[in-house]
Amino acid sequence: MISYDQILSKRAMEIKPSGIRRFFDLAETMEGVISLGVGEPDFRTPWTIRSAAINTLERQVIIYGGNAGLLQLRHEIAGFMERRHQLSYDPDHEVIVTVGGSEAVDLTFRSLLNPGDEVLITEPCFVCYAPLVSMADGVPVPLPTRHEDEFRLTADTLRAALHAHPNAKLLVLSYPNNPTGAIMSKEDYLPLAELIRTTNLMVLSDEIYSELTYGTKHCSIATLEGMQERTVVVNGFSKAFAMTGWRLGWMAGPAPIIQQALKIHQYGIMCAPMISQRAAIEALTNCDNEVERMAEEYDHRRRYMLRRFHEMGLTCFPPAGAFYLFPCIASTGMDAETFCETLLKEEKVAVVPGTAFGDSGKEHVRISYAYSLKHLTEAADRMERFIKRHNTNSRE
Repeated sequence: MISYDQILSKRAMEIKPSGIRRFFDLAETMEGVISLGVGEPDFRTPWTIRSAAINTLERQVIIYGGNAGLLQLRHEIAGFMERRHQLSYDPDHEVIVTVGGSEAVDLTFRSLLNPGDEVLITEPCFVCYAPLVSMADGVPVPLPTRHEDEFRLTADTLRAALHAHPNAKLLVLSYPNNPTGAIMSKEDYLPLAELIRTTNLMVLSDEIYSELTYGTKHCSIATLEGMQERTVVVNGFSKAFAMTGWRLGWMAGPAPIIQQALKIHQYGIMCAPMISQRAAIEALTNCDNEVERMAEEYDHRRRYMLRRFHEMGLTCFPPAGAFYLFPCIASTGMDAETFCETLLKEEKVAVVPGTAFGDSGKEHVRISYAYSLKHLTEAADRMERFIKRHNTNSRE
């Protein structure tokens, strides 16, 4: 009888399953559960985008494309980054269309890392970074951020990390942030850039939520002096354009890095789906108003949920981007895992423990407000009952 323990990859077996998916899968086994766990827009993909996909199907232009992506789409991506974020990229040599932003993240790690290279990862953060670093033979090094600093990476934290890890090769930034909703302004980035320019450190800037900010325009660290040559920018269509299932993203960066990433993409993926690429051209050329409309609705939901948490007595950092809240649940006396499991059992509301995004999230849970207001209202009512039962500050 075959022994799979002896033939499976040890590195793969050491990777923990996603903490987000564990609670989502558990919720699917229960009746009457309201889920606030998945970061997926509840809006339908705008009709003009869907129409472009339908036209592609009807014309039967469903073929393999160039490895880097349709040239027209790469030009539109470059134009979008120039128009929205004042970043200039050569679409022929500095842009690759990828299968979602996650592939772009993976390509960046595999293009840059040698065995044992250290990667500084700002936490709390999206769950894929550390596992993908490990699978690229790198060593993930968490950089915790704090509620007191509005979950921004400070120069003091980065300076200490660079002192402790002088040979670190890459810094991962993800702002607007999943799970906290934090953003970084130009003023926040300036002291970081000053430090980075004294090193050989590269930066991966995951900007998938760049179009979803509230009151403050998104800033990319790549726009600062001397930083574009040190930065790979990752973005995509899933969040801003409500195109999660279309699986399309991009990476933009220095040509020598993009050249290596393209080789990995060629062999592992070949090309992103042609239907999605044709639809994405339409998204970038004609859907700015749709993005603004969705962002306004997210802002309305954001403010509603912040008010509800305040009424429940939960401390919650006011997010300025993405579509997540990261309330502190320490007043209940439960850790994040226990809180989520008990809330699901008692009130059938599914949220994600902050520990899924790093140890610095142990007193928090992530809640997505990418759901209808009716959905959010019922979930908040159930949570309020739960908090009243378990909030230690309200006990005599």
